[in-house]
Amino acid sequence: MAYKTILLNLDIDRRSTLLMKLAVDLAQRLDARLIGLAAADVPPPMASADGMVFDGELVECERENIEAKFAELRTKLEQLAGTAVELEWREELAIPTRHVTEAARSADLIITGPPDKSASANLYRSTDLGSLVLNAGRPVLVAALDAERLAADKALVAWKDTREARRAVADAIPLLTLAQEVAVVTVEETEGSISSTGVEDVAAYLARHGIKARAEIIAGHDDSAALTSHARSMKADLVVSGAYGHSRLREWVFGGVTRSLLGENGLHRFMSS
Repeated sequence: MAYKTILLNLDIDRRSTLLMKLAVDLAQRLDARLIGLAAADVPPPMASADGMVFDGELVECERENIEAKFAELRTKLEQLAGTAVELEWREELAIPTRHVTEAARSADLIITGPPDKSASANLYRSTDLGSLVLNAGRPVLVAALDAERLAADKALVAWKDTREARRAVADAIPLLTLAQEVAVVTVEETEGSISSTGVEDVAAYLARHGIKARAEIIAGHDDSAALTSHARSMKADLVVSGAYGHSRLREWVFGGVTRSLLGENGLHRFMSS
């Protein structure tokens, strides 16, 4: 089991040098091919309150801006990759989330940057991470903020006996093999309410793939807070989890582990759905 191709998603308005370094380094360590991808689009013409409409010249200016951003990103990635990894570049005038989701068919793993609140409302120039994780059909590694390497020396597997969590554990094996310490952790809200069989089975499963893992049950009434606190206490830099065990709408209304982890930009977060 290995990642043969990694897809690096680059939003055009973000500082991406460190993310590029992380992706190139990981592709080199895993002997994987790297695809760099950037997508953005020009909003369709629309009338303003006073009847003004974006004219053709403004649309063309916006398109030129996007294409210039594409060129900058491509040049920087090619410089960083050099001859260290096999690299392919893709760019497209398209809505980013939709295009990255479609391009996921080409890769075993998607790497993307952490959420950018300042850009999150612009669906024409930035990726909606929730939609990407939910629809890509591939695992997504959301890099920690300002990280240029995924050490993965210590990893926490957030375990809940769901389809998404089972998928995430299997998908993460190539990364977990890099770790020196792996904890498979589940949260017990009421003492004695959860059997340890689930986490022990997962730890044993990982052991059969050559990954030394331990099973842990921790107490807490808030799964998200308990897991992130435990990740910090063990100094983990990678958290593996299933995504959206409940509907995405329910998570955004009521909160949930996926939503909380997407806000934990000090950690690398690996998610499958």
